[in-house]
Amino acid sequence: MNYVHETSIVEEGAQIGDGTKIWHFCHVMPSAKIGDKSQFGQNCFIDNNVIIGNNVKVQNNVSIYNGVIIEDDVFIGPSVVFTNVLNPRAFIEQKQNFRSTLVAKGATIGANATIVCGVTLGAYCFIGAGAVVTREVKPFAMITGNPGIQTGWVDKRGQKLTLIKNTATDIFGNTYSEVNGNLIFKEL
Repeated sequence: MNYVHETSIVEEGAQIGDGTKIWHFCHVMPSAKIGDKSQFGQNCFIDNNVIIGNNVKVQNNVSIYNGVIIEDDVFIGPSVVFTNVLNPRAFIEQKQNFRSTLVAKGATIGANATIVCGVTLGAYCFIGAGAVVTREVKPFAMITGNPGIQTGWVDKRGQKLTLIKNTATDIFGNTYSEVNGNLIFKEL
């Protein structure tokens, strides 16, 4: 059983999974697909052809535009901005130029971050508040600033890792090793 606040609009044809909650003043378009146990704060817009996985948490004032795919267990902070055209002009129709954006499993996007279209945010990455992401983000990478740059690595829980001799262990005993500029995760 899902919950949709009476002030929200879910267009006919939209697919909403079990246990999903959509709060005040949201609008979900007809071909949007939302998984189970996801939550949307007030004033969210979910466009056509958006796919959202299970257990996704979207905070207030987020618009997720056509072409965005969000996998399971993603957190999207308040007022995050997604785009779908690189060089928009009001006087030029560019629907044929929409670029897809993938937000992989377990990623976190902090408040007021901007995600420029056509990139992939890797699994369990952490985008800091206010960052502007203009290129691919590696799994477990921490991105901050404008333009966003990698400033470290995070563990599966989102805690910053301190690598000693290119290796770290989290509180659960999982290990992380930096190899050729990537973080390799081994679950205990």
